[in-house]
Amino acid sequence: MIRPSPRRLALAVLALAVALVAVPSAVIELQARSAIVSLDAARPAPVAMVFGAGLAPGGEASPLLAERLETAHALLRAGKVQRLLLTGNTGAHHDEVRAMRRYLLAAGVPESALLLDLEGASTFESCWRARSVFGVSQALLVTQRFHLPRALFLAAHAGLRAEGVAAGGRPRWTAPYVWRELLARPLAVLDVLTHSAPVPPASPAQPG
Repeated sequence: MIRPSPRRLALAVLALAVALVAVPSAVIELQARSAIVSLDAARPAPVAMVFGAGLAPGGEASPLLAERLETAHALLRAGKVQRLLLTGNTGAHHDEVRAMRRYLLAAGVPESALLLDLEGASTFESCWRARSVFGVSQALLVTQRFHLPRALFLAAHAGLRAEGVAAGGRPRWTAPYVWRELLARPLAVLDVLTHSAPVPPASPAQPG
């Protein structure tokens, strides 16, 4: 029996690793393209989901998060949605959701238009909880372009009819975001394969 050389074995392992990352990423990207729309072209939905994106010093919204909040506010003003579901990480020293709430209230959004998900620790959990806890069935997803394909993929698995509206005026395919998404997309596929779709509540916690 001829054993492959260490070099060939290393190349085979590298090729497999690249395939495991590249194939899910490409599939997710292609599936999402038709569901990413401009603000003007977005079909009205009961709720816009706004995903957390880190905080600036002092516990306020980071520039990335502020872009998402401004886009969500614009959807609300345009009558595309009735309420905003704010979802992200919360903790004693890192509370994205309440920072998002403060930002929007300061911008003039009424408290009654805000839904707070304090346990959306990941994109997967945010989409899952939107369906199973808040009873949302249709939504506009608000995040940057680099994140939208994965968010739409996970939302579809959670049973959400969703379109994505990109926040920010320019793509952010800089190195940190590229590497994060390349690693996160295969994990999203793994989440889908290992979790059944959520069951919505018998009486939806919020309209959707």
